[in-house]
Amino acid sequence: MTSALNAHWQSQLFSAYALQEVFDKPVEGETPQSRLKQVGMMTVLYMMHQNHEKLTLSNITKITGLTRNAVAESIDPLIERGILTETIVKNSMGRGTARQFEFCPDVFDRLRLSPEQQKPGT
Repeated sequence: MTSALNAHWQSQLFSAYALQEVFDKPVEGETPQSRLKQVGMMTVLYMMHQNHEKLTLSNITKITGLTRNAVAESIDPLIERGILTETIVKNSMGRGTARQFEFCPDVFDRLRLSPEQQKPGT
């Protein structure tokens, strides 16, 4: 079971990871505004992930109030960076397709607290 302190530290680590991955490794042609949107989107996606919500365009648009195109503008660079993976799944109606996203497993491997970091007072 994860303690509240470890969950807090993992959230802090994720924020630092997001900033480092996006701002320290700019992609050619990317604007500072685009990088800031990506960091913000990563925060939203992480909170959805923590709440066990599916990371689909529809769910993200409901939470953010952005259009599907605006969400895609922030998500697509995260896929290119290797932070997210994309899968095409059936939509909620079961008739069409939807884009569903997941964080790459190595993202969470990087955030795992070592046994030393899990000890109280360290």
